[in-house]
Amino acid sequence: MTDVSFVRTEILPEKAPPVTSAGAIGWARTNLFSGVFNTVLTLVSLAVVYFVLAAIIPWVLSPTWNGTSLSDCRDMLAAAGHNDGHGGACWGVIRERWIQLMFGFYPSDQYWRPILSFVLLAVALAPVLFSDKVPGKMLYFSLAYPFIFPWLLWGGTIWGPLVAAAGFGIGYMVYRLISDTMSSLAGMIGGVAAALIWWLVLSGLAVSALDSILAIGLEPVVSRRFGGFMLSITIGVVAIACSLPLGIVLALGRRSDLLIVKYLCVGFIEFIRGVPLITLLFVASTLLNIFMPPGTDFDIILRVLIMVTLFASAYMAEVIRGGLAALPKGQYEGADSLGLNYWQAQRLIIMPQALKISIPGIVSTFIGVFKDTTLVSIIGLLDPLGLSNAIRADANWNGIVWELYGFIALLFFVVCFGMSRYSMYLERKLQTSHK
Repeated sequence: MTDVSFVRTEILPEKAPPVTSAGAIGWARTNLFSGVFNTVLTLVSLAVVYFVLAAIIPWVLSPTWNGTSLSDCRDMLAAAGHNDGHGGACWGVIRERWIQLMFGFYPSDQYWRPILSFVLLAVALAPVLFSDKVPGKMLYFSLAYPFIFPWLLWGGTIWGPLVAAAGFGIGYMVYRLISDTMSSLAGMIGGVAAALIWWLVLSGLAVSALDSILAIGLEPVVSRRFGGFMLSITIGVVAIACSLPLGIVLALGRRSDLLIVKYLCVGFIEFIRGVPLITLLFVASTLLNIFMPPGTDFDIILRVLIMVTLFASAYMAEVIRGGLAALPKGQYEGADSLGLNYWQAQRLIIMPQALKISIPGIVSTFIGVFKDTTLVSIIGLLDPLGLSNAIRADANWNGIVWELYGFIALLFFVVCFGMSRYSMYLERKLQTSHK
């Protein structure tokens, strides 16, 4: 019997997968048309998206960028065949007023100051947000930036921020001097007391003396001229930067074994979280000056910054406390077994892990704080929403609504989306688990 069996001696070349199971077609079949129900749902969704875009895109692409008033925009739309002048946006208001929406009533010849301050803000944030991609020495500029930022925006003598920075140096020297001879707690109390005495009592005299010797400064700008997106960024950045360390202190205080510290932190957190932010802003606007000595001129923006920071720190404390509670007990025991004291354990072991766990909640709080800056329009500050009301009061733009609110929403979306994407990047960067 003849043997006709055959064994292949060479390897066949690889063939491309079927077109229907790879690429865009394969993805669509798997995710959009995998069954009757999914197919119907996909078609209905596409129809809804089509009708929405068919209504929005012509409205957005209206040829009205050169319009000088609402009536002028309607004439342009009517000439272009847009539903008798009512089928498109009037973008002339954005072209004419976008600078006002960005800077408020800040002096036009001083625009370079807020622009420079926000450019330097990006430089100062770089070593904090991307520590592995920028030189570590840039962190010194990040430490100096909190004193440069207010001087650029508000102006005045340069000795003000320098004297304020000197208060931290004095407090640190007093802390080291006392902690070397006594306890670290006594040193901390002494350092804080020395810094407060310097800022509240002696700093004014020091600034006056130095300014009389050498007057260097920028043209002062009063807070009432601040406005627009610049004001929102200023309040948001300060509140975000200050609320995180305050929230950490409050979270640690709430978990402390010292009853007085614990109950003070619990009372503060529960009171602030139980009161609407707008109530605190009204307190900052009308009542805070009552508790100050007669003749005290307490800047309105500074009052708002204090209240928004305290409000955000209470929520931040609860977010961080959740991260601390999520850590296994073994982490605390491991720190004790290494002989670390309380602050060393918190700095080296506990707090880095708690902050990593809390990243989504921390960023969500940051985004909420930034969006809440629009509430300052209720107490008379001209943030973008407050300016939109002033712009619509102009006879030329009376009746404009969606264009202004859409432009403001776009600005806020860009910033909030950027924070959200950075939090996702940070979570991937700090991911240590293995799949």
